[in-house]
Amino acid sequence: MAMDARTSVPTILQPLQNDEYTAPTRTELQQRAIDATAEGSVESAERVSLSLRDYVSSQRGTAAGLLSLNDVAGVRYFELPPEAGLDDGAAQSAFAKDGPVIDVQTHWIAQRPSLDVLRENISFVYKIFKPDWWDGIDGMVAYDIAEYLRCVFVEAETDLAVITAAPGNEAGEMMLKNDEMAGMRELFDRTAGTGRLLNHTVVRPNIGEAEKMAEWAARYRPVGWKVYTMGLMDETALHPVPGSGWRLDDEESGGALLDQARATGVKVICAHKGLSGQVDAGSPDDVGPAAVAYPDLDFLIYHSGYEPGVTEVPYGPGTEDVGVNRLIQSMKAVGLGKLSNVYAELGSTWFLVLSRPEEAAHLFGKLLLHVGEDNIVWGTDSIWYGPTQPLLDAFRAFQIPDELCERYGYPKLTTEAKRKILAGNAARVYGIDLDQLAVAAASDDLSWTNEVKAAYGAA
Repeated sequence: MAMDARTSVPTILQPLQNDEYTAPTRTELQQRAIDATAEGSVESAERVSLSLRDYVSSQRGTAAGLLSLNDVAGVRYFELPPEAGLDDGAAQSAFAKDGPVIDVQTHWIAQRPSLDVLRENISFVYKIFKPDWWDGIDGMVAYDIAEYLRCVFVEAETDLAVITAAPGNEAGEMMLKNDEMAGMRELFDRTAGTGRLLNHTVVRPNIGEAEKMAEWAARYRPVGWKVYTMGLMDETALHPVPGSGWRLDDEESGGALLDQARATGVKVICAHKGLSGQVDAGSPDDVGPAAVAYPDLDFLIYHSGYEPGVTEVPYGPGTEDVGVNRLIQSMKAVGLGKLSNVYAELGSTWFLVLSRPEEAAHLFGKLLLHVGEDNIVWGTDSIWYGPTQPLLDAFRAFQIPDELCERYGYPKLTTEAKRKILAGNAARVYGIDLDQLAVAAASDDLSWTNEVKAAYGAA
């Protein structure tokens, strides 16, 4: 099969990656689903009179990819009718919005010359996998604020997003700096109205930044503190510097951070765990002890401890140190269960497991069983995977098969649980009025996105 046909599949089946991991090798199931979808998409696009690119990026294209995963797996993981791959109404019905959507993990890269290497490194990855998209546009900035607005709001049903950033390198260079994230929120407040964008502030307590948190809380008004226990990044901002890692439950860095969070009143700790290359400092084994020691703080564990390339298996004796199981074990070891102050976040994790549907079923089954449907939060890690709508549509259609529920005691991923995951749980943590958010979003024509682009360009 030609390369352009292999890549003519929805983003949910593409072997994409970001600055934090390398795309895992495709499984046999994934490759068979990719091949089947690519072959069928050519014919389907012709039948519905769309270009191949427009078809695979549509909800019908997403449906075709999910149906291929079902067919190849021989199990119905995604609940949608077979005609959804061709019939626009059937696809819209299968993926119909059912309440607000809050995306707690979104990114873009500032247009500073010092970030050119990072942009080029990420762009290189995409050119490998989709070379036909980049002909004649080398050097295009693909991760700017215009792309952010398109991927998160214009072409997705996101009602509220949280802008966040990675820790940056030793020189202090970051994709977005703390003042830029705060300024972005203020710009959104002026154009879209308050409550459509919230911001994090990145803290690196391992280099003494905990002492700045009181000042930053007042200046930047973050809803949470973003931390990377893996430590500082190297000059490329892609790899952690050996020996710079720290722990949430150590006294010098973790204790200083958590004490200051308590003192400032910004009591949400958003800790990157997983997507670490399995370095010790990237493990979530420190989450449970820290959460017990600081019961008045909330701990949002970004990526839920998932590691690309590590097969997600049921939690149990002998598997406690595998991927997301590490988070569950850390909680269980200190007596934390459902309705605790620990939350599992899904950014990149859902993208990476949804085309490995048995692993996805185990992942959600474990989280529902041990962390609880009230403590899982929606995030996409946008903008690395394009518009977030396909991820959202796939989640709405996903279900844990009865056979796995019966064998492992997993709860079903009910409609109510999905509402909580997509918005309700984040609203509780961040103090968001969901009714007010729904009203604001319902009357929104997104014209403010043009004002945001214009204002940022003029800055």
